[in-house]
Amino acid sequence: MSAIVNQTETQLKNAILGAVNEAIAAGELPQGDVPTFVIEVPGDRTHGDLATNVAMVSAKAFRSAPRKIAETIVAHLNLEGTYFEKVEIAGPGFLNFFLSPNYYGAIVAEAIEKGDRFGRSTYGNGHKVMVEYVSANPTGPMHMGNARGGALGDCLASVLDAAGYEVWREFYINDAGNQIEKFGLSLDIRYQQHLLGEEAVELPEDAYHGDDIKEHAANFAAVHGDKYLSVDTEERRRALIDYALPLNIEKMKADMAKYRIIYDRWFTESTLHNNGELKEIIDILTEKGLTYEKDGALWYKAGEYGEKYQPKKHLNRDGEEEGIKDEVLVRANGNPTYFAADIAYHRNKFLRGYDTLIDVWGADHHGHVARMKGAMDAVGMDGNNLNVVLMQLVRLVRGGEIVRMSKRSGKAIQLSDLLDEVPVDAARFFFNQREANTQMEFDLGLAIEQSSSNPVYYVQYAHARIHSIFRKMKETGVEVVPASAEQLALLCAPEERELIRHLSSLEKTVVECAKNYDPSGITRYALELATLFHKFYNACHVSGVDQDLMLARLALCDAVRIGLRNTLSMMKLDAPESM
Repeated sequence: MSAIVNQTETQLKNAILGAVNEAIAAGELPQGDVPTFVIEVPGDRTHGDLATNVAMVSAKAFRSAPRKIAETIVAHLNLEGTYFEKVEIAGPGFLNFFLSPNYYGAIVAEAIEKGDRFGRSTYGNGHKVMVEYVSANPTGPMHMGNARGGALGDCLASVLDAAGYEVWREFYINDAGNQIEKFGLSLDIRYQQHLLGEEAVELPEDAYHGDDIKEHAANFAAVHGDKYLSVDTEERRRALIDYALPLNIEKMKADMAKYRIIYDRWFTESTLHNNGELKEIIDILTEKGLTYEKDGALWYKAGEYGEKYQPKKHLNRDGEEEGIKDEVLVRANGNPTYFAADIAYHRNKFLRGYDTLIDVWGADHHGHVARMKGAMDAVGMDGNNLNVVLMQLVRLVRGGEIVRMSKRSGKAIQLSDLLDEVPVDAARFFFNQREANTQMEFDLGLAIEQSSSNPVYYVQYAHARIHSIFRKMKETGVEVVPASAEQLALLCAPEERELIRHLSSLEKTVVECAKNYDPSGITRYALELATLFHKFYNACHVSGVDQDLMLARLALCDAVRIGLRNTLSMMKLDAPESM
């Protein structure tokens, strides 16, 4: 939490313990240790800014009624030199403390003094965290799930960075295995069809049927003509893959860059095949007796290590409990599975020195979580340090109707379609408004609306409005100078204090989001800060008031500007100075 907030709670705890010790020394309380007590924010701020149950939990230790203990503590309480101005006893013995004007002024001064560092902390202590997100199959375009996963994963990485972790962003490219073979087959058939006609060869039902495959085949034919019709199938498919796959990967990188996502590394699955790490994984599991052969394939006993990570038993159709299902490591055709490569990849990440791994996956992968965490234990890593954020589906709506097709292509909406229609700021903000494990609706009409109904516009407008205030001051010849502590203490209107209290919670919000792997709290914080600023602006005049109060309110505006800019920056959104 912020230095001022932390200092305030420390002051209160020390003042309470000091009062108890004085009461014991005076013989008004018996000798004894004060049990652990809680300091918290009351649900109703009219009852105080902070409250404690110290008298309630001490009743047994001091063999007295809580109310009497509370009265004794208050009689010996010294709040001089703290950020508190008074205390009240409530009910059976709760102590409610009220913050002084100096506290609110100190929060504003702290925000201005810290600037870009306001909201940041050392909570993570430099621990190395890798966040892997999107990792879409490179055989086709990216879709809505990738759009949500990209925004969530990237903002989570920013939150972890702000909370003091050393963060690495990574995209895993599945450029090997069955899906690449299918990619090559699909390209091959479309290439032949392009040259010989669709009747010449049939595309299998389980192949890739997208228009992108046709386009690649046609473009390949434009370059090479019918040259590859006369070579063997394997050579033709390898040439097609070598042509099309890099183009797909470059398109992915371009889409991610447009989405303001820049990875530290794009890691290829083929690396694990080529450097022997995949084979090493299979050897380790086999040596440990965790594999067996069945139907010509090599299987992994997933339950041996994975059961402890299963949150609850799975019930089959008969209502009977089932354990974790085993996984194929090597298919009967000799090809390692995606699961085998995934084990090697996660082990590789740990071996690179990361303390914690975070993956953002679609909710349909929930059954994969316990198996992968268990597999980490099986290969000598710690599955507890692999954390998976499961993400629910997105429904696109326009005018209350569900949208499934792109107007431009007539096909399913892709990430690139979305970014052509909706501003990047809106896309990233909207996808971060809900926790990953909740389904969400993305309103395409609202996302492009320039009104207070659009939450990202509302937040950005608050930032622009503050800049407008300072511009007007400059235009009218008003000299804006830093406010003194005495002037900042004048910020005592309810709207001012409510705004400052929320402002002060940024660092705590960032830490909570980092702890819970949930960046949506940052979006909610920004929206609430904008709401409270607009409320303050409508209730409290900045100009046309006493000079001291004007400077104090301008300082508050500047502090809010910093809070808005820092949260928008965390989400990689623009912080406009005019709108």
